[in-house]
Amino acid sequence: MLGLVDGNNFYASCERAFQPDLIGRPVVVLSNNDGCAIARSNEAKALGVRMGQPIHEVTPSIRKQLIIRSANFGLYGDLSGRIVTILRDLFPRVEVYSIDESFISLEGIPVADHVHVARVARDRILQWTGIPCCVGIGPTKTLAKLGNKLAKKTPGGVMAVDAGIPELAAYPVEDLWGVGRKFAARLGAEGILTARDLMGADPETLRARYGVVLARTQRELQGVVCAELVQDEPDRQQIVCSRSFKNDVESLEDLQQAVATFAIRACEKLRKRGLMCSGVWVWINTNPFKPGARQYHPSKAFNLIGPSSDTREVLSVAQALTRAMFKKGYRYKKAGVGLLDLTHGDLQQADLFAGIDPRSAKLMEVMDAANRKFGRGSVTLASAASRRGATPKWAMRQDSLSPAYTQKWSDILKVR
Repeated sequence: MLGLVDGNNFYASCERAFQPDLIGRPVVVLSNNDGCAIARSNEAKALGVRMGQPIHEVTPSIRKQLIIRSANFGLYGDLSGRIVTILRDLFPRVEVYSIDESFISLEGIPVADHVHVARVARDRILQWTGIPCCVGIGPTKTLAKLGNKLAKKTPGGVMAVDAGIPELAAYPVEDLWGVGRKFAARLGAEGILTARDLMGADPETLRARYGVVLARTQRELQGVVCAELVQDEPDRQQIVCSRSFKNDVESLEDLQQAVATFAIRACEKLRKRGLMCSGVWVWINTNPFKPGARQYHPSKAFNLIGPSSDTREVLSVAQALTRAMFKKGYRYKKAGVGLLDLTHGDLQQADLFAGIDPRSAKLMEVMDAANRKFGRGSVTLASAASRRGATPKWAMRQDSLSPAYTQKWSDILKVR
């Protein structure tokens, strides 16, 4: 048996964990540059705020009732990691599915104790992190996911399901994991409106018309395991760091500073996963949504002599690519850096003509350790640094950003 643990309205709940006075009030968390709603408390949902809705489209009478927060992904990621640690202490295997969802294995736990153990996990997560969760239990991932949605409307927040539960007859097919709106519309036209309808559909016809993915969903609804628990994160093909700017950027200096910052962050992610890259890709964009503005959307890539995780080498290439693409007279709105052709550091192939600097790995290790201890950006390269206390022109709009409660000593809550 499997379970799915899901943080309720996760980003909004993270904001409430350190500001309990927000409990019971309509909280909305906005995407990068304070654009669209990416998390809503139940109170905000009741006011009609839609997922993905641009905040400027919310009527003023509703907007003034909202508690708006800029996305604080550092805080959300930290609390997510703490929840996963709790789960790994309680269950034999855990698959981190997303920042707010994890599958758990209940193997070795008596069936009669499944719901009790899930409630223990839910209570511990709430007590230790302040995040309310729900748990769905089922023989397959699809049924566990379905059970999780039912659990959100169940007292106690835990729901165990199987292929025979009566709720399947009323469960909308579009809410099933892996179906989506596009398939749901086609299925509805054929009279398949609920999970029970999908379970009973002809499997050969289903596979022929919709492919193997939906056929597997049907099998999982019937209690047949088609997706095993995956504990190891799959190897990435590339690592990307990009942002839209709060203000348009016109100078090469500002643009290079932004690209340098993104390159440094991408390299941190690279080393954290024990990987190296053999290619660097940079792109810069003007604003396609600004009427009448001159448009320019170039991108360039460059192959390194050999695999590297040294920020200095990646940064040198990224800056050169930015200089080559930059044109005066344009107002740039977004830039990004991608690290390509990733390999594990212990599988590096030596190059006859390009020697490996033994000091490189040690220097990067020291930089990463300092930034972990003192906060990101404490030790960085000069090309990414801005004047202390100054906000770069290219910085994201984050007008309602909450403190870094778990990441900066200066932001730790003080108890009087």
